[in-house]
Amino acid sequence: MPAKPTHVLQDQGQIDAIGKRLKRAHGQLAAVIRMLEEGRNCDEIVTQMSAVSKAVNTAAFSLLSTSLRECIVDDKNNSKAVQEKLQKLFLSLA
Repeated sequence: MPAKPTHVLQDQGQIDAIGKRLKRAHGQLAAVIRMLEEGRNCDEIVTQMSAVSKAVNTAAFSLLSTSLRECIVDDKNNSKAVQEKLQKLFLSLA
């Protein structure tokens, strides 16, 4: 049985940037939970939830776009299969 096509991000700068964005989203999500527990108004909570969602989606798009770039540049075995898999993941976010 052939191995599943996979890709592990290699660009350390992008890894750091994505990690930083996700840590920020993690903090924002904790703030949303506090706001909900404190009985803050719906508008404020939804605004913060929207910011969390945007941060997570941006991190995911960055991860996938960098992975696609690396896959195309590296041109390793299974790169076509990996590209197709990454494109499907990309479209799942759209």
